[in-house]
Amino acid sequence: MTVRLYLAKGREKSLLRRHPWVFSGAVQRIEGKPLSGETIDIHDCQGKWLARGAYSPESQIRARVWSFQQDEDINIAFFVRRLQQAQRWRDWIAKRDGLDGYRLIAGESDGMPGITIDRFQNFLVLQLLSAGAEYQRAALISALQQCYPQCAIYDRSDVAVRKKEGLPLAQGPVLGDMPPALLPIREHGMQLLVDIQHGHKTGFYLDQRDSRLAARNFAAGRRVLNCFSYTGAFAVAALMGGCEQVISVDTSQAALDIAKQNVELNKLDISKAEFVRDDVFQLLRNYRAQGEKFDLIVMDPPKFVENKNQLASACRGYKDINMLALQLLNPGGILLSFSCSGLMPTDLFQKILADAAVDAGCDVQFIEQYRQAADHPVIATYPEGLYLKGFACRVM
Repeated sequence: MTVRLYLAKGREKSLLRRHPWVFSGAVQRIEGKPLSGETIDIHDCQGKWLARGAYSPESQIRARVWSFQQDEDINIAFFVRRLQQAQRWRDWIAKRDGLDGYRLIAGESDGMPGITIDRFQNFLVLQLLSAGAEYQRAALISALQQCYPQCAIYDRSDVAVRKKEGLPLAQGPVLGDMPPALLPIREHGMQLLVDIQHGHKTGFYLDQRDSRLAARNFAAGRRVLNCFSYTGAFAVAALMGGCEQVISVDTSQAALDIAKQNVELNKLDISKAEFVRDDVFQLLRNYRAQGEKFDLIVMDPPKFVENKNQLASACRGYKDINMLALQLLNPGGILLSFSCSGLMPTDLFQKILADAAVDAGCDVQFIEQYRQAADHPVIATYPEGLYLKGFACRVM
C-alpha cells in the first residue's frame, strides 16, 4: 500500500509552483507508517495528487520531492534518466572549460534531492544528505554502475547535516579502486590535486572555478594575498595570470603542503609563492600594523552561517574581515570576496561589503559579481540552490 501524506489547507501552493520541499508544519496527516526515507505520495487536503517524494520523520523538511509526474516510479530507471540528463549538460561544460573534474549531480537542482555527486577523473564521490537519498542508496549505485561502468565510487557522506535526518555519518569505498592520496584534475589549463578521502567537502571546491579564472585575469603584475587558501587553487590561478607574488594563508599545514605541490605540479615559479600557517583575522591585523600592502586579495572564508540564529554574528564577521582586507589594498587594488553561506542573501552580502568599505575609510566600486560554477545549477523553482556569491571590489 502506498503511503500518503496530506497537506494542511492552503499549504499546497509551493508544490504547485514545483518547489521540492514539504516542511513539517505543512503536514495535516499521514496515512500508513512510512519508514525513514521511504517513497510516499503527497496530496492536498482534498486528496488531489501533487507529487511523489521521500519521507523524513526526523527532519524539519518532512518530505523531499522526487517527481511531479504521477506515472513516474522511483527506481533504478528513474536515477538512470536523471543521471543521463545531468551528464549532457556537464559534457558541454567539461569540453568548454577543459575539465575532468566537475559536479555531476547538484541535489534538488538536478531533480535528485539530498544527493551530491562529484566526478574526479574516473572516481565518483557521493554525498547522500537526506533520509530519502540514503533509502535509495542501492538503486542509485546500480544506476551509477549502469551509466559509468568505468568509474569507481567512493562515499563521503561524512557530513553533519545527516544528523538532522537521523542518519549516521558514512565514509569509504563503495565500488572499485580506492582513490589515491592525491588525484590531479584539470581546469582551465591548470592541474589541481584533490584529496578525495580526507579533503573538504568531496575533496575540492569545484564551485569556485569561475572565480579562480577571474583571479587569474586580474593577477598580472600584482602582489596577491590568498586568504583561507586551502590547497592553493587561487594561488595557482594567480601565478598563471602573471602575479609578482602570492601569499597563501590557512590554518591547516596539510592543506598548505598540498598548495605548494600544486604550484610545483604546474611548473610555476615557486619563489613567487609563500605559504603561511596562521589565523587570517589575526594575520590581517598584523599586516595592517606592519604597513603591508597588496594589489589583489582573495577572501574565501568557510561558511559563517549554519542557521538563521547565526546570521547577525556572521554579518559582523564578514564585515570585520573585509574591512581589514580593504585597508591592506593599494589604490586600484581589488578585493575578491565570497560567501558560501546559503542563508546569506546576495544583497545583504553586498551591503556588508559596502559597510566594510565605509569603516575602512575607502571608496570601492563593485566591478564584477560571481556565483557557483555552471555545473552547480540552480533550478528556477528552488532558489535556495544558489549559495555561493561573490563580488570584485575595486578600491578607488
